[in-house]
Amino acid sequence: MVRRPRRTFTKEFKTQIVNLYLGGKKKSEILREYDLHAVTLDRWIKQHQGTGSFKEADNRTPEEKELIELRKRNQQLEMENDILKQEALIMGRKSK
Repeated sequence: MVRRPRRTFTKEFKTQIVNLYLGGKKKSEILREYDLHAVTLDRWIKQHQGTGSFKEADNRTPEEKELIELRKRNQQLEMENDILKQEALIMGRKSK
């Protein structure tokens, strides 16, 4: 099975496709006519109706946003901890 290259779509194209669906055109016709996957179209419709944005970052739940922030903070603290450990080792060697 040959994979086709990943396609990218503009915001305008996505909006146009969603508007076709909201205007009454059947999903099956849109999928066939524009060679799209059902999952892709469903995601675009959900994003458009939710926030109006097709960017993943704009469509995250508060819990997802918090998890991302907590992971960033955890990584920062781990880096700071590693720096302090290295400093302690260096200072320990100097005092001998």
